[in-house]
Amino acid sequence: MASRAPVATGRLLMGFRKWYYNMAGFNKLGLMRDDTLHEDTDVVEALRRIPENQYNDRMFRLKRALDLSMKQQVLPKEQWTQFEEDVHYLTPYLKEVVQERIEKEEWMKN
Repeated sequence: MASRAPVATGRLLMGFRKWYYNMAGFNKLGLMRDDTLHEDTDVVEALRRIPENQYNDRMFRLKRALDLSMKQQVLPKEQWTQFEEDVHYLTPYLKEVVQERIEKEEWMKN
């Protein structure tokens, strides 16, 4: 019985994550999770490093979401970003930028 608990907990956790993802609402505008990050200096540097096609896709999604928001509309349900389709395209670049900043701060201390 104890061996089943992690599986049930994992399914429950995944169900909660999907529910929360849909309740956040950004997917109804066609946005991905990384599109909603606050653009501080680290995020701006990470955006500078992503490939041009990913940057262009991001700008398209943001402009479309802004247009929909101004019209107080959402995309048709078949065009919503699905939890399974949401790719964390910016996260690897952001982790790299943060790590470099931390290393630079450590270097400057010495």
